[in-house]
Amino acid sequence: MRYLKKRLLVTGGAGFMGSAFIRLLLKDSLCERVVNLDLLTYAGNPANLEAYADDARYLLVQGDIRDEKLVEKICREEEIDTIVHFAAETHVDRSIAGPHAFLETNVCGTFALLQVVRKIPHLHFHQISTDEVFGSLGETGIFTEESPYLPNSPYAASKAAADHFVLSFAHTYGLSVTLSHSSNNYGPHQYPEKFVPRMINACLTMQPLPLYGTGENVRDWLFVEDHAEAVWKILNDGKIGEMYNIGGSCEKKNFDMLHLIIDEVARQCEENPETLRQLITFVEDRPGHDFRYGLDCSKIRRELGWSPRHTLAEGLKKTVSYYLICPSSV
Repeated sequence: MRYLKKRLLVTGGAGFMGSAFIRLLLKDSLCERVVNLDLLTYAGNPANLEAYADDARYLLVQGDIRDEKLVEKICREEEIDTIVHFAAETHVDRSIAGPHAFLETNVCGTFALLQVVRKIPHLHFHQISTDEVFGSLGETGIFTEESPYLPNSPYAASKAAADHFVLSFAHTYGLSVTLSHSSNNYGPHQYPEKFVPRMINACLTMQPLPLYGTGENVRDWLFVEDHAEAVWKILNDGKIGEMYNIGGSCEKKNFDMLHLIIDEVARQCEENPETLRQLITFVEDRPGHDFRYGLDCSKIRRELGWSPRHTLAEGLKKTVSYYLICPSSV
């Protein structure tokens, strides 16, 4: 086991997954200092960490990960030992409509961070990646850490390119890195364009529930708090230079996932779920829509002893409860 990480720079920490990770660090007193570097674009919300705004262990810096001088200044002044890189453009539909932002943030931003790590060799760098870099699965099969990269969307391609830069810098310059691929995250504080909060919001406002194509596409669902715990486990117990898959082992067709969301919203709101089901509408499929993602998470279970704590039912219960209490979040 390596020494526990104590002073972290988290990029994109005001976003959905990054803020969940920072909340874990501060709630459980896992570190001395956490600096959140976030450009605070549309998906970054300081309110996600409002409870810790005055915590002496926490610092929010509004800035661009492509600004190497700023990143280096933070790392040196704050005596950072680890960079956890969540910052990314993530929505596939946005990448189809405007791919250039994905190149700039996901590829050029990652490259800039790695350039800083080259100057400060004691830094450890953890790359947050996605199962989408592996492409699409059919009815059978599963992605392992050794699966080839076959990205199909501009988003996936940008994350794949970033991953390759991370691994190549580790090989060429001897950087200390780890990398994780996660499946579809859901939970409180998620930006409302994503599937789960979008459907919850539509149920609460009695708006159409749009499903691409026939709703048969399959995703593996992971509660965001479980993802945060897995990343922390990798940072402290993972092997340098290794990749780890982080999934919920919970594959669902989009159509079936929507029905589960409807059932949970109906239960908590004391509504008739059949009324909400009548809102389901099928819309034209997304261009190049990957059919199925599935992650083999046996490596992280076997080597690090991690497994998700939340069942899908438990995670959806927490998620719907959050959006009922904080309707402005959707």
